[in-house]
Amino acid sequence: MQFLLDTHTFIWFINGDTSLPPDAAGKIKNIENKCFISIASIWEIAIKTSLGKLELRSAFDQIQSFLVENAIEILPLAFPHIQRLNNLDFHHRDPFDRIIIAQSIVERLTVITKDEHFGKYHCEVLW
Repeated sequence: MQFLLDTHTFIWFINGDTSLPPDAAGKIKNIENKCFISIASIWEIAIKTSLGKLELRSAFDQIQSFLVENAIEILPLAFPHIQRLNNLDFHHRDPFDRIIIAQSIVERLTVITKDEHFGKYHCEVLW
């Protein structure tokens, strides 16, 4: 399967946080699954760490190594993602989550998230 990790999912995964259910963590760790993180999530993490609103177990600069070690690919933003975003209903107002939703729809990726708003869109959700 192919998964797109929501920002909180990725943070909990890299921090080893027990808030991430074992089934979700297992899907991410399973090398037979292909996992992605949106560049928008990396941007959101950078903003929150620089403002002191988020603490990571390791330095922000270690994220890239962590991605490589765990075979998680960065999903860049592309025009079709923005086109889809432009047509999304406003069930969710968070701009980072909205782009993740749009990317998941365009790329046909299942989002690993606990955010119940994602289910209001036509995207696959696990959790």
